[in-house]
Amino acid sequence: MSALALALEIVVVFFLALFLLHRYGDFRKQQRMVLFGTLLAWYLCFLIVFILPLDVSTTIYKQCKIDHEESAPSLSPSANHTEANTSATPTKSAVKPCYKPWSYIPDGIMPVFWRVVYWTSQCLTWLLLPFMQSYARSGGFSITGKIKTALIENAIYYGTYLLIFGSLLIYVAVHPEWHLSWYELQSIGITAANTWGLFLLVLLLGYGLVEIPRSYWNSSRHGHLLIKTYFKASKLMTEKADAEENLEDIMEEVRKGSESIKYNHPLRKYIDTVLRKCPLDYQEKMGRNMDDYEDFDDKQNTYPSEKSLVKLHKQVIYAVQRHNRTQVQWQILLQQALHLEDVAKNESSSAHQFLHSFPSSEPPSWVGRYLYTPTAEWYWECLLKCWFYRCLSVVLSVFSVCVVWSECTFFSTRPVLSLFAVLIQLAERDYNYLYIQVACFLTISFLCTCVYSTVFRIRVFNYYYLAPHHQTDAYSLQFSGMLFCRLTPPLCLNFLGLIHMDSAISHQQKEQTAYTSIMGSMRVLSFIANGFYIYYPMLIVILCIATYFSLGTRCLNLLGFQQFVGDSEMTSDLIDEGRELIRREKRKRQRIEDGENRRREWKERYGQREDPSVRSHEMKETSYSDRNPQASRSQRDNMELLQDAEPLDYNADTVEESRPAGRYLSMSSSRSRIFDDV
Repeated sequence: MSALALALEIVVVFFLALFLLHRYGDFRKQQRMVLFGTLLAWYLCFLIVFILPLDVSTTIYKQCKIDHEESAPSLSPSANHTEANTSATPTKSAVKPCYKPWSYIPDGIMPVFWRVVYWTSQCLTWLLLPFMQSYARSGGFSITGKIKTALIENAIYYGTYLLIFGSLLIYVAVHPEWHLSWYELQSIGITAANTWGLFLLVLLLGYGLVEIPRSYWNSSRHGHLLIKTYFKASKLMTEKADAEENLEDIMEEVRKGSESIKYNHPLRKYIDTVLRKCPLDYQEKMGRNMDDYEDFDDKQNTYPSEKSLVKLHKQVIYAVQRHNRTQVQWQILLQQALHLEDVAKNESSSAHQFLHSFPSSEPPSWVGRYLYTPTAEWYWECLLKCWFYRCLSVVLSVFSVCVVWSECTFFSTRPVLSLFAVLIQLAERDYNYLYIQVACFLTISFLCTCVYSTVFRIRVFNYYYLAPHHQTDAYSLQFSGMLFCRLTPPLCLNFLGLIHMDSAISHQQKEQTAYTSIMGSMRVLSFIANGFYIYYPMLIVILCIATYFSLGTRCLNLLGFQQFVGDSEMTSDLIDEGRELIRREKRKRQRIEDGENRRREWKERYGQREDPSVRSHEMKETSYSDRNPQASRSQRDNMELLQDAEPLDYNADTVEESRPAGRYLSMSSSRSRIFDDV
């Protein structure tokens, strides 16, 4: 049974990590080594979280056997066998027998398992993933060039970690009572890594303990959620326009390089590699404008260097990824906004039937036909969902208060003030191993959710951003794997301290878990074990207060970074702008749907013949798109805005004068009229 439980959790955790990687990564386009490294990092971290409760229950059973051996009376060799049995009977009957847990793991398995998991994750986070991260982001055209770039970028990073490790090493070396050995060096390395991770852990945990319950509470307020969606739409449209403009600028540089470097130039293979990373429509445009039969002349032309092409290659990869991400995110956010507007309309419906503004053209599945009917959808979306989120928010808030209290009092063993330690010790008296495992799993899962969800939410400009729906780049995927591997070990040690299973913090002579045994003795560095590890987590209180009053958000808003505050004039302006953007997209969809309905009615009435007006409109759109295959998104958005308004009498010459000169992506034909569709 124990082997089955361990094997089952190993398999379940693997599919969980695979599911998350599929949600954020792209299996078809991203490099296999990037996907493998990220999957391995996430998998090992989730393994620690899921299997640590089994280690705790096994350790409690071992401690029970040790207590029974110590409580048994010592029999003298000269004593009579009958007298020994008589004297031992009352003592043994007074002590409750030990029951082996259903998930008991035999001796020798867990220490080997933890060593493999821990040291593999540490090698990933400190050695392999940083190198792979720089390698995947490099714009080099050869393996040697990418390796050279990765080594240079990681020189400063590795130097910082060696500085921390060297400082601790000097501290131990000058101490008169300690002699350096392999065990002590190992403990110093583990302590340095855990100390670095604990710094970041407290920051992320303090944010997540407040933000997660508050996010569910805000999700129950449809009006608040809709206003925030308008705010996100305005910000995302700005980012989307910036990404499109950036892509056009870089494609212009690619075009210049492609025109200057001809087919028989030594650098032509590099520019072909860059062209393959460009979108297909840009490739076709530049392919039509290039004369491959024109030879190059070194005396007359100035050609870009290989170094500049490497930089251009890196810029193309980043610009294309950012452009695709903003396009997908805009469509997803648009669906969310339309759904929230539908919920707001249906709340006042007396028919209790949920009506969509744009019903899906696909036939409903059997779930939607028999279970999730329009009536069931109305009761869930308009009535039950908000109360479910409110109840969940209250439960998570209580859990957060318990965590904050325990973080500030877990060092007190007499009396025991940590709430989680009290619950585990009560279950330990009755040997309720199932309750112990469930309580440990829920506690550590909540801690990991607060920390990991913050990792998924934070965004460092456009360099690190975990975007769902397969839109996360290789750099961000590997960076998240590094963070998980660095945060999970100190988080698990902190959890063991909360339940008083770490003797280095609780100072109790008890059986240690197998996970603690591979971490080394923290007493080698007493100022960290007795000071930093105990008192630093108390800063969670300050961080929770700052998060509750949104101090960080308000500071970013004052510095010019647009954040959703609610009482700011800038926020209200962005909300109004986002509302107008959603209205425009909604009118656009309505026109498309009306055109499809007219076409469908025409076919039903006159057979396969199409409506001449619809056909004429399509021919105009096709003519415009053929003449302008690379028209910028901002120009198309302006056309959509003008379609919503009354037609104005502008001629083509005015449009030509307002166009930026020198852009091969802009509309170059003076005969094309921008208002053909109006």
